[in-house]
Amino acid sequence: MTDVVMESTGSYWIPVFNLLEDHVPVVLANPEEVKNRKGHKTDRKDAVHLADLLRHNHVKSSYIPAEPVRQLRDLTRRRVQLTQDATRERNRVQKLLEQVNVKIGSVLTDVFGVSGLHMLLALLDGRAAPEEIAGLARGSAKRKTPQLIEAVEGNRMSDHVRFLIRGCLRHLACLEEEVEELDARNPPAHATLYVSESPHTVTNHSRSRPTFGSHDLGRDRARPGLLSDHGELGGVVSR
Repeated sequence: MTDVVMESTGSYWIPVFNLLEDHVPVVLANPEEVKNRKGHKTDRKDAVHLADLLRHNHVKSSYIPAEPVRQLRDLTRRRVQLTQDATRERNRVQKLLEQVNVKIGSVLTDVFGVSGLHMLLALLDGRAAPEEIAGLARGSAKRKTPQLIEAVEGNRMSDHVRFLIRGCLRHLACLEEEVEELDARNPPAHATLYVSESPHTVTNHSRSRPTFGSHDLGRDRARPGLLSDHGELGGVVSR
């Protein structure tokens, strides 16, 4: 066996490629470019068809990045998934606040900034007056104190909503911890990701957040810092 060819549909080809890449040349074929003729199709017939195409040099191999780059792609995809999950949790919190007539999201640029999170914790505590909650504003948000008082006056925050919001914040804490672990896992030194012929590096865009203890979010431990293809195998050919 001198060469292996397989279709790149889906992700089923990846574990096979990982086993073979150090032992035999692997050609990854674009399914659109190696379509078999119409008729009764089977995996065995497709494999024979692919092997015949490769034997006659009719298969153009798809690009397969080096392993360090594949690892970097995995980390990048995972980071995107985590940040999307975090965005969904923040949206849930803002929706819950809107449902109980807390309108700080209409006044502050970011409910999960320093000012917004201090106010949110005060609302979860349930003992501060609207003036006291608005007084937690920091920086430029202090100029919006009258609007902030109006945004929290007459709210209908209940124990049920507090429970739901605390759950969202605990999940956000876990997601942020996962993102920080990914950011701390530097890509291999010899891996360079090229996009449009220009090397790109991964940049940490994390922002500092206020630190809170576990008592702020309930009994569960809260990490300080949050509150801020379907495929087919191909043929084997000797030549």
